[in-house]
Amino acid sequence: MIPFQRPHVGDLVRLLTDDRVPPRIVAITGPRQSGKTTIVRQALRRVRAAGVPGERIAVDDPEGTAGLSGPRAGKAVVPDPRLRTVDWLIRVWKWGRERAWEHPRGFVLALDEIQVIPAWSRAVKGLWDRDRDTGCPLKVVILGSAPWALLTGRGESLAGRFTPFDVRHWSLAEMVDGFDFTLDEYIYFGGYPGAAPLIQDMKAWRRYVAYSIVAPVFGRDILALTRVDKPSLMRQLVDLVPDYSGQIVRYDHLAGRLRGTGHTTTVAHYLDLLSDAGIVAQLPKYSGSAVRRTGSSPKLNVLNTGLMTALSGYSFEEALADRTFWGRLVESAVGAHLHNTLEVSMRLSYWRDDPHEVDFVLSQGPRVLGIEVKSGRRVRSVRGLAAFAKRFPRARTLLVIGTGDVGRSAIGDQTVVSINEFLAAPASHWLERAP
Repeated sequence: MIPFQRPHVGDLVRLLTDDRVPPRIVAITGPRQSGKTTIVRQALRRVRAAGVPGERIAVDDPEGTAGLSGPRAGKAVVPDPRLRTVDWLIRVWKWGRERAWEHPRGFVLALDEIQVIPAWSRAVKGLWDRDRDTGCPLKVVILGSAPWALLTGRGESLAGRFTPFDVRHWSLAEMVDGFDFTLDEYIYFGGYPGAAPLIQDMKAWRRYVAYSIVAPVFGRDILALTRVDKPSLMRQLVDLVPDYSGQIVRYDHLAGRLRGTGHTTTVAHYLDLLSDAGIVAQLPKYSGSAVRRTGSSPKLNVLNTGLMTALSGYSFEEALADRTFWGRLVESAVGAHLHNTLEVSMRLSYWRDDPHEVDFVLSQGPRVLGIEVKSGRRVRSVRGLAAFAKRFPRARTLLVIGTGDVGRSAIGDQTVVSINEFLAAPASHWLERAP
């Protein structure tokens, strides 16, 4: 049986084997447990089959260079990951250069968890620039779970040297194809491939999410790479944020929920870090004006619903039975899907003009789409969408029903799609094709 492969694998293979692609370092970043390492492993198998040799080295693995061969391999092996310094990086890079010069199609060197090496970005910049001067056919891939701004450092210019390769959380279609998930299982367990085999054992699944995803984001991706003056407050915020998914929040309210002294600017900064790390999105209020859009209270939306359920204490059956909680999950799943499939020029917001509210506003240039999510079969009111359409006459609207067996239909003037259909297509599809 052929293992499931995300579309990213083919994209990466093309970057590494197409000689017409300008030489740049491929920088693969994205949230933890989104499958970045698996993508590289699968791509390297296909790259080798195409006649280009390559190796992946896990920087944080004590035996990460033990399998390498060549004149410099013995010098490159360092048993303790804490000793993976810039000097170690230079030795491994030189080993890769030698392999590249030996082969007519060069060599691919993939460095996983690059952020483990202090001051790595400055060294990579110099090494890569020298390779361009000499024409060395070494192709480099770097992987990191931390946000790009933290990985590279605020003061280091790497423009023009990197091709960003963004890996996001798994979609419904991918979890169905890869793990035979149902719609309800996806809404509850989210898109974590590493945790998927554990869903029949709730204790094991919760432990995996807590200790293999949440804890490393806090300890390895944020605390280790940026200054956090109040780590205890940050840790509390990590646990608190999933409770507020789908809600418009004020920073002073969140600060009041934290034990200890927390200033609103501190909470706002920490939320920015969690957003960068792929935990939560902060959706601004849509007003039709980019200037006015930035001053509102954000609406929080987790980017993987597994974070909500793992920390909630609800079992799968209990979540289904609690229509209020399930409604929050359905809405969060829609918001996560929209955010995870956004293109660079798209914006995701919410709209509110008391007493009316629209869950999501998707926009790109002059195109605007208001989206309302209802978790049940019966829809009593679509007044929020009607008010939004009246306020923004050029906008289109769409109603998403949170049950999987509702076909495309209409309620009043609103077009209705089931959540199953909605989650099957990216944000661009609905923005371009919604009636």
